[in-house]
Amino acid sequence: MKSSYALGRPLWTYLGGAAASRAGDEMTGPALLLAGFAVTGRPAAGSTLLAALTIAAAVGGPLFGVLLDRSPRPDRVLALTLAAYALGVIAVAGAVGRLPVPFVAAIALAAGLFNPAVAGGWTSQLPRIVTGPALSRGFALDAMTYSVASLAGPALAALVAAAFGARTAVIVAAALVTVALPSARSLSRYPPAPLATPRLGVNRQAAPRPGLSRQVAAGFAAIATRRPLLRATVTSVVSYVGIGMLLVSCPVLGAQRLGGPARGALLISAIAAASLVANSVLARRHRRPDQHRRHRRPDRHRRPPRGQPDTRVLASTLVIGVSMAAAAAAPGWLTMAAVALGGAGEGPQLTALFEVRHRESPEHMRGQIFTTAASLKIGGLAAGAALAGPLAGRSVTACLLVAAGFELCAAAAYVLIGPPPKAARPAPPPKAARPAPPPKAARPAPRSPRATRTGLQAGTTARSEEKLLE
Repeated sequence: MKSSYALGRPLWTYLGGAAASRAGDEMTGPALLLAGFAVTGRPAAGSTLLAALTIAAAVGGPLFGVLLDRSPRPDRVLALTLAAYALGVIAVAGAVGRLPVPFVAAIALAAGLFNPAVAGGWTSQLPRIVTGPALSRGFALDAMTYSVASLAGPALAALVAAAFGARTAVIVAAALVTVALPSARSLSRYPPAPLATPRLGVNRQAAPRPGLSRQVAAGFAAIATRRPLLRATVTSVVSYVGIGMLLVSCPVLGAQRLGGPARGALLISAIAAASLVANSVLARRHRRPDQHRRHRRPDRHRRPPRGQPDTRVLASTLVIGVSMAAAAAAPGWLTMAAVALGGAGEGPQLTALFEVRHRESPEHMRGQIFTTAASLKIGGLAAGAALAGPLAGRSVTACLLVAAGFELCAAAAYVLIGPPPKAARPAPPPKAARPAPPPKAARPAPRSPRATRTGLQAGTTARSEEKLLE
């Protein structure tokens, strides 16, 4: 077995590739918004490209997860998918402004089918290089790459677009994804996780596999039949419609209130920074139990705190709605503070969603449910981006107010779906009639002392008579 020192370098190689590809992916969305706005002068072009890219990712997510699990060489599938995604983004950068927007949107749609490799594709391969107790630390470091990428990607898109143009920003985003290819190929040195445990006696190659469509549909069925999971998923999907509208509005807000459309990417970075800070505070708060709770006597009648992550989903959704309403009316650079409030709600919302999915998902299909629920959420983001294009072009204030309305609709969906029905307590079984005790033998009446003496005298007289007869 390899030591932790030997596993250090592969882990950091993995984290470098994951962070680079995710930063490129986070950079792609703002760069496409800026490119469409800069070339056509209309925000609808950028929103159409972003919607095409994200809706394809929503469709390809469950399918890609199934293919990755079934492949004997998932590292090769991951590397090829990343390369195809980078080539698709470069093709979009070359076509925007030279071809009609519908043709460019078709190219973005094809490129988006390979986008799920950036997120779930990397995380599913982490157990190949980190095992045992170190796996928890590996997952924690892997989660940090999301926050770093969401913070650095939009800011880098704004800087490159301001210095070299929006088209160059799209190309740089694709280059960052390409940088991750050697890291993906290096995973071939380690066997896939299912094949690394022969002692369990499970022959996965011989096990019958369900059909592809049936396996994909199983994730949707599990979400629909578990009410807490359905409530969190529907709330997040509707909420991300509003978040998609906010993202499309950022370049317009930058042009109208901050002095340039490229500065709109700074607003997206402000959202990511506030999200990172909020999650850091939340993680520090729940890092260890309170000292006064350690010595508290356990209460058997106290229910476990099942509603905490569910309640955070609702509360964070309301915070995002307030942020969008404030951004619609905020003047100048105060807009950045308003959208940052939305990031302070978006980060805890994502963390709470992870907790609900982990709690409510069956263990044998947890990965499928995570991928399916994330794809549905990306679909909501794509719908919001497509809807915001025409609205932001006419009035960015009206667009943000409509986005805030979607957050209210998400909160209303949470309330309408409601908690799971309480299971009725089974009635206690009827007490069986206790059998009558067997009748006790009648005891002889106790003799009085006088009767006892009389009996003794009678016995003595009888023995005396017998001696006289003899």
